[in-house]
Amino acid sequence: MAIDNYAAELGVGKMGLEPKFAEGIVAPIRAEPTFFAAKRDKRTVLYVISLLLDQLALLGGYIAALGLRDDQWLSADGRPIIFIALPVFTMLEIAREAQSAECLQNRLTGMIRSLGALAGAAFVTICLGFLSGSDNISRLGVGVTFGLAAIFIVVAKLVLDILRKIMIGDHVLATMLLKDGLEAVPNGSADEVDVGAMGLWPDPERPDMIDRLSRLIAPYDRVVVACKYDHRAAWATFLKGHDVGGEILLDRDLLHGAVAIGDYQNSDTLVLSRGPLSLMNRLQKRALDLVVASFCLLVLLPLLAATAIAIKLDTPGPVFFRQTRVGHGNRQFRIFKFRSMRVEAADEAGNRSASRDDDRVTRVGRIIRATSIDELPQLINVLRGEMSMVGPRPHALGSTAGDDLFWNASQQYWLRHALKPGITGLAQIRGFRGATLRREDLERRVRCDLEYLSTWSLLNDLIILAKTLRVVIHKNAY
Repeated sequence: MAIDNYAAELGVGKMGLEPKFAEGIVAPIRAEPTFFAAKRDKRTVLYVISLLLDQLALLGGYIAALGLRDDQWLSADGRPIIFIALPVFTMLEIAREAQSAECLQNRLTGMIRSLGALAGAAFVTICLGFLSGSDNISRLGVGVTFGLAAIFIVVAKLVLDILRKIMIGDHVLATMLLKDGLEAVPNGSADEVDVGAMGLWPDPERPDMIDRLSRLIAPYDRVVVACKYDHRAAWATFLKGHDVGGEILLDRDLLHGAVAIGDYQNSDTLVLSRGPLSLMNRLQKRALDLVVASFCLLVLLPLLAATAIAIKLDTPGPVFFRQTRVGHGNRQFRIFKFRSMRVEAADEAGNRSASRDDDRVTRVGRIIRATSIDELPQLINVLRGEMSMVGPRPHALGSTAGDDLFWNASQQYWLRHALKPGITGLAQIRGFRGATLRREDLERRVRCDLEYLSTWSLLNDLIILAKTLRVVIHKNAY
């Protein structure tokens, strides 16, 4: 999304003018989505075009070979070799990340990776043809198929390079420079916002400020922060909890747990985050979310309907309870739950954790809380893209560990939001549920969440989902 749209909502232009807010709570940005809003969206389109062009290149080589040899000479065990070559080629392209930002930026890298995948597909096709006992495959036909495909792939990369320059220009990654008390000059492609002039910084005591900053940087791939020394720790924590590449301009020997050293306009930077998941991993995780959430909603529809009816008959008020939670990239969202408490006793901020004998809970509420049925409407949040099936559990803004708000009780609290929050997670299957009466209760959960982030795999998500069935009914579910 264009920087001017975001800056306008913050009350600034590109260089930062006057803030829209002063003291008190800052309303979160409600940016309207637009088609091809950010460079990452345009890159995704280019990835699809790149893969289609490469597949057409192989298909074109095969069609040209058919002009020289009958299809019987281009078959293995009665099946056209293209039925073998094309799926293998596609899988190898995905495995070699032939569609990536690196390949878009450097067409030679893209050519090498795609040609490597083509060579692998040719080898597998020839081997399977030999193993199937087909001795009539035309060597000329195979040579023409893959030889012309290689030429077409080179041409496709040149075409893709032209499309890339038209759609997103010379720079593949979208970069933002945030100035917070330290002067810096953006390069030609970077957008710039002077948040320091607005009094806006990731104050750990102000989740509303963090929410605004999170929405501001959401469309970008790389965020460079030029901040004054005493704000660096807060910016470091803020950037680590996001799914963008975050860096701090370095003018003093302070690392803040950086993962690498980078550079920006002849100045050193601390690379604090690269995002926990690659594009392919994000696609896998999202596909799992959509499949599982859709299946669960379909199967559980009678239970959801019966629960809704029971809630309406039990006490007056709405069926659903909606509450603001901290989500992906520390951006706030509204979570869905079945209402389990009396309307007049609802706790929107989440200042009071539910206890075992909580007088606010209704009769139906005790049943659905004990069986975790109250959490099922969060499947809607999953379909909306605000949550995942597996991830760190989202918390209300007023949640406390002992007498301290969560972000005060744990210095690493904000880091857990680098992935979407989940309906279930590693902490839940290990039994860390219920009220957080002490700091240690929260710290155990945060450690589990950070472990989940650092060791994520699709298999781990499936294992956690399976193990969740054992803890649906739990002694701390009240």
